[in-house]
Amino acid sequence: MVSFFDNMKAMDANRYATKKTIAQGMLDIALLTANASQLKYILQVGEQHQFYKLMLILISLSIVMQILSGVLSLSLSLLRDCRLHQPEFHQSANVINHVRTAFAFFTTMLNLFISAFDSRLPPPQGDLLNNVN
Repeated sequence: MVSFFDNMKAMDANRYATKKTIAQGMLDIALLTANASQLKYILQVGEQHQFYKLMLILISLSIVMQILSGVLSLSLSLLRDCRLHQPEFHQSANVINHVRTAFAFFTTMLNLFISAFDSRLPPPQGDLLNNVN
């Protein structure tokens, strides 16, 4: 039992934070790639898509918000590395962090709407059964 508690004490918080940051970055890249693929599809289909203008606006907003969120993350990282030891920069770091979190939330909401209006999804199972005859 002692070795279990020793291992718990030995957990490195810095290593955990690094792994979490890398995983978050990979998820951000995956979402940006998915949005780029959706944008390509919408542009190829064109006006034939039932929700062309809405999807074009939502996907474009999502990509812009992801880019802005990345810029904020980069500036927060630079601020932490260079000046966070100075107390006068704590407030600005908190503001940047809150704005970045809000961008992440609204990007998630936008992508929920994008998924709801995506016509590439297969029809519900009930419709397939009705068309068998």
